[in-house]
Formats: sequence, C-alpha cells, structure tokens
Amino acid sequence: MKKKQIIAMILAGGQGSRLLDLTEKIAKPGVPFGGKYRIIDFTLSNCSNSGIDTVGVLTQYEPHILNDHIGRGSPWDLDRMDGGVTVLQPHTKKNDEGGWYKGTANAIYQNMQFIDKYDPENVLILSGDHIYKMDYEKMLKFHKEKDADVTIGVFNVPMKDAPSFGIMNANEDYSIYEFEEKPKQPKSTLASMGIYIFKWSVLKEYLLEDEKDPTSSNDFGKNIIPNLLNDHKKLFAYPFEGYWKDVGTIESFWDAHMDLLKPDNELNIFDKDWKINTRQGVYPPLYVSDDAVITTSLVDKGCEIEGVVKNSVIFPGVKIGKNSKVINSVIMQDTVIEENVIINKAIIADEVVIKKNTVIGDDTEIAIIGHGRIVKSEVIK
Repeated sequence: MKKKQIIAMILAGGQGSRLLDLTEKIAKPGVPFGGKYRIIDFTLSNCSNSGIDTVGVLTQYEPHILNDHIGRGSPWDLDRMDGGVTVLQPHTKKNDEGGWYKGTANAIYQNMQFIDKYDPENVLILSGDHIYKMDYEKMLKFHKEKDADVTIGVFNVPMKDAPSFGIMNANEDYSIYEFEEKPKQPKSTLASMGIYIFKWSVLKEYLLEDEKDPTSSNDFGKNIIPNLLNDHKKLFAYPFEGYWKDVGTIESFWDAHMDLLKPDNELNIFDKDWKINTRQGVYPPLYVSDDAVITTSLVDKGCEIEGVVKNSVIFPGVKIGKNSKVINSVIMQDTVIEENVIINKAIIADEVVIKKNTVIGDDTEIAIIGHGRIVKSEVIK
C-alpha cells in the first residue's frame, strides 16, 4: 500500500453528557446541527477539503446513528479503495479482557495497526465535536517548516475565558515551553483546540510508553503532551483564525445556531469554496402558506410552514401549524408543531410532537425537549 504523507484520526466516541437530552441516544458528534448537518460533518468536510483522503473515525458511545451517517464516506468523497473513511470501534484482542477506550491516547493506541497499514509520516488527531472550518494542509505546511514533533492547533480566547481551557504557553516563534490545564491564573490566551499533528514515529513511541504506565489517564492533554514537553521534544502552537466553537453545552450549542443567523457570521455555511457536506434524506420542497411569516431564519427542505418563524433554525421535515410562533429556537428534523403553539428560546429534538395550545420557553432559560417526546397542552420553561 502506498505510503501516506498524513492520515487523520477523528475521536468521535464522546457521550457529551452536558448536552442532556440531545445525547440520550446518540454520540455528541452525531447530534444534528445547523438545519441539515451533524456536528461531525464539519470535521469530515475539513479533511476532504484539505486533501486528506484517509480518515479513521473512532466511535464508542451510542455509535449506531453515527455509523449509519458516515457509511462509506461518499458525501465527503471518502469512499475510496486506497484509504477513504473507516469507522473504528473498540475491540478486544487475545488475552485482553477490556476493549473500551480508556482515554483519548488509548483510543489511538488501540488502533495503531490501522495507522501502520498506511505507514504515514504524520498523523492528524481531531475531535469530532467542534464547529469550525479549517485548512489542515496549511497546518501541515507549518508543522513541516518547523520540523516539529507535534504541532497543536490553538485559538486565541479572551483572558477571562482562558481558565476554562488547556492553555499553551509559547515563545514568539510559537514554540511551546509549557502546557497548563485550565489554569486559575493563565499566562497566555492560546487555548488548545484538541487538534494535533504528530510525527507518527514520535507518537507511536510515546503511546507505547504511556500504555505501560499504570498510573496514566491515557490522555493526550494530561499525559502525552506533558511527557513530550518533559523530554524537550519540539512542540509548536499553530494559531488558528476564524470561527471555532466547542458546542459541548446547551448554551454553546444554542449560541452557535444563533451565530448562523447573523449577517456577519464567520462560519458562512454558504461558502462554495469550502463546502460542508452531509448525508441527506429525501424530502419534498419547502411549503410556505399565505399566512406564514419567516424572518431571519434557516429553513430546510420538506418543511410545511403555516405559522410564524423568527430568528430560528428549522431542520428538514418540520411542520409548523397555523397561529403557531417559533422564535429564537432550534427545531430538529421531522418534528410536528400543531396549531396555536408558542416556542421561544428552545431546542426541540427530532421526531417530537407538540400538541396545540402548548407554550415552551419564556426567552430566559433555554428549554429542551428530547427525541420523540409527545408534548401535550402545557407550559414548559
């Protein structure tokens, strides 16, 4: 098999418990986003648009919907004989009782055989649960110019937010001399994005050593990166400029959807030069009645709108009945909203039925309705 310059490994097994009802039956990277996508579509599209043609997706928690969504990778041009996309689930080996991934580093360790098959010079480690557009080819060029053992993608955050992130302290040439996990008094605002390019020979060595350590958490941030720094390896920070959002909480998930509706939104899902691709269902065209009013919203195909939609994101197949109002909300696919319903500042999951005369949300806290619920006439805040 032809030697690869770089392959990508996407960590996509997280539960995302802070997303509450949205991840009850699906892994966080598989959660619907932006009116037609799933969160992982952004990472997969970044790989495809960056010319990376070999991708491993490491799943674990509730993987079935995510596995079906990825399939053979055709929406991202990753259905290839030499490489393409491969879903990698935990597995047991001979004389090995536990197969579950114990941490981010252990997940890669368990799939070293997959990586070795392509004999890559470099391995790109990604999280499958962030919303952003990034050209990894530019990061690889930076990595090679610096002759780095590892290059870490960083995002400049406000100083007040820095204690919530893993912070890279770097010199003027972006060489990293220290890593601090959620420091109370940060020295820098360079937050780790959880994006790493490793020389495969270096990463392999440290994964093998880390696995021998019974006290290790088998984690990149807690173990691998500090060990590399302790051994004075060449670590560099790659500064990313653009839109990047960790949608790991209900608040950040809702905020990211509201960002899509801003006229100056940096993400720009309409950019034809950097398309975000997804696997799409078959729906009829959008229907809008004479009485319907839609303003500052994203509404996908297959919807039937007879009410008012304002500053909201509406996924495919949604029905909104007469005299109903949806404001500042996210309504996921195939949900039915009957007549005389008011929804204000809410996230409604897929295949929900909201009966007539129901009020959900009050424009203060974000109201959440989980998958498949039937909500009868009541007030929900």
